[in-house]
Amino acid sequence: MTRRQEQLQAFDRLLTIMDELREQCPWDKKQTMESLRHLTIEEVYELGDAILDKDLDEVKKELGDVLLHIVFYARIGSETNSFDIADVCHSICDKLIDRHPHIYGDVEVANEEDVKRNWEQIKLKEKGKTSVLQGVPKSLPAMVKANRIQDKVAGVGFDWERPEQVYEKVEEELNELKMEVASGNADRMESELGDVLFSIINYARFLKINPENALERTNKKFIKRFQYLEAKSVEINKSLSELTLSEMDVFWEEAKKV
Repeated sequence: MTRRQEQLQAFDRLLTIMDELREQCPWDKKQTMESLRHLTIEEVYELGDAILDKDLDEVKKELGDVLLHIVFYARIGSETNSFDIADVCHSICDKLIDRHPHIYGDVEVANEEDVKRNWEQIKLKEKGKTSVLQGVPKSLPAMVKANRIQDKVAGVGFDWERPEQVYEKVEEELNELKMEVASGNADRMESELGDVLFSIINYARFLKINPENALERTNKKFIKRFQYLEAKSVEINKSLSELTLSEMDVFWEEAKKV
């Protein structure tokens, strides 16, 4: 048996188990697409955590959880003859072929940027779309959404030319925020802070840094250092509120070296 045959057999096993669970398990029988939605989002975040932790064994397990959800949705779709897993697979295959004319057609590309530009132009022609931003999900977290918006408009040429220009924009937005803070207008401060964040996310894109990953890396670093500080306060029999700022600073600097 070839490896491809083993893969197909494993996928067939999953489809069989899904059918059995849907028909026999009280919990699985009750589920709808709506009831699964928040669980799917949670599974994707757990996959994201495993990827950031570089825990490949956990990545494998979380990929399985996400795959289960895909199969589950397809099974529910098949029950109303709307679609099944074959339709799902053919749909994505057709999309990939259509959006890669440089592989499956006679279009020539010079680099990755050409590929992204073609991708966005092809998407615009699909289903009569009038905006490249129609494909950005409304429910995305704000930072992820900002990154996707910037990536998409860049794909059709709406972009800065050099990272230095973007950094200048960051500085400009910071100065505008500083002026609004001085004015004390809460609504305008919020607006300007949003502009600062948007420009920083754009700068991260030019540096080829995923801002979500960068922020989560800092989150993890902060949690680790703060928990070190908590442990040290226990060692000296003091609560955190009893520590002076200078004592906290000593432990914080220690935490950086751990």
